[in-house]
Amino acid sequence: MFRSMFLVLTLCVFLCGQAVAAEKYVVAGDCTWPPMEMLSADKQPEGFSFDFVRAVAKAAGFEVEVRNIAWDGIFGGVGTGQYDIVSSSVTITPERQQQFDFSDPYYEVVQAVVLPIGKSITSLKDLKEQKVGGQIGTTGIFVLRKSESGADIKEYDDVGLAVQDMLGGRIDAVICDAPVALYYVNKKPDTAGKLNISFKTEEKEYYGFTVRKGRKDLVEKLNKGIRAVKESGEAERIAEKWLGK
Repeated sequence: MFRSMFLVLTLCVFLCGQAVAAEKYVVAGDCTWPPMEMLSADKQPEGFSFDFVRAVAKAAGFEVEVRNIAWDGIFGGVGTGQYDIVSSSVTITPERQQQFDFSDPYYEVVQAVVLPIGKSITSLKDLKEQKVGGQIGTTGIFVLRKSESGADIKEYDDVGLAVQDMLGGRIDAVICDAPVALYYVNKKPDTAGKLNISFKTEEKEYYGFTVRKGRKDLVEKLNKGIRAVKESGEAERIAEKWLGK
């Protein structure tokens, strides 16, 4: 009798523990977009976006597991449920909102044109007939096409490859999000001092966390966490850590 009661109590404790355990979501990010998403020395995902989504999760009461997923398959994966959240500097656009749900915006950026040191432009029109590289499927490419600048656009799987081609003289310029441009211009050891940001667009863009269409429950949790992280000052601390003052 005592043994039976003990087993029942043990089972109840186990089930109660399971009931109160925090939900865990899989987060995908493409670690080729430093300092927003990158790999550490031991090949673990790190950067602004991952610190931010972890802070959001903690504030909203859930857990996350971050995985490095290539950009060209990242949206298809969240759409089919291979993971729950994309945290990869995704700009909220009307086209993307037709296919996915988004959290509230959590960071504001503009596009930047990077050139070798000593070269400059004053507008996107100055890139006419110039070879300009950017990461495939990013808003930098979209902005360049929309501008009708006449640039010869080259798309890369990794923006770092575009930067290397520019330094090697194979292309003339690179377009990407301003924080990424600043990283290559000022911080990356093999490119710092060799490049400059010559032009920034005026139109502001806003990052949001991406989830499968219909996941309103998850969007609400993300928004709750975003509000808390901003109100607590944690958002500013994360930005200062990765992007400077």
